[in-house]
Amino acid sequence: MAIRRIRQLGDPILRVRCERVHDPKSPAVRLVADDLRDTLRAARARYKMGRAMAAPQIGAPVRLVLVEITGKQRWTMVNPEITDVGPEDFLVWDDCFSFPNLLVRVTRAYRVSLTYEDLKGKSHTMELEGPMAELLQHEIDHLDGILAVDRASGLDPFSFRSEWEKVHDLSERYEPPKLREV
Repeated sequence: MAIRRIRQLGDPILRVRCERVHDPKSPAVRLVADDLRDTLRAARARYKMGRAMAAPQIGAPVRLVLVEITGKQRWTMVNPEITDVGPEDFLVWDDCFSFPNLLVRVTRAYRVSLTYEDLKGKSHTMELEGPMAELLQHEIDHLDGILAVDRASGLDPFSFRSEWEKVHDLSERYEPPKLREV
């Protein structure tokens, strides 16, 4: 387990379509998951943001996402895939550890369904809405080599974090979400 360097905008690994994980139970996959956890926690302490991290952000081009909400709810998602997208979209300011001083306004689906495997190889299906749907769309984009800056939308879609925080309240952003596994 280690805290790895977070890859920044311009690093070519962030543009790679990640490989599927063939054995979710392998020690190599567990090591990447543990490093994601440690790196996410360190980045959250440094930047005061963050609920998830994708493997390419720490230099591992595999389809693995770690989601950790308030330190109590945690999922390691192996080979996550969005299987259905609801008809309603919403605009959101998106942040990312790969460009921590920048916020990007993006349009995301308000509701998504997704499948993934856990580290034991068990399959799961989840339905997510609002902030959690946005979060997983962001992380799965990372697995496909797509960044939030590629999805910038609306007028003035970029803001420096310091300027944005002067006029917006961040307190609601990290409330524990309501999740439903189906």
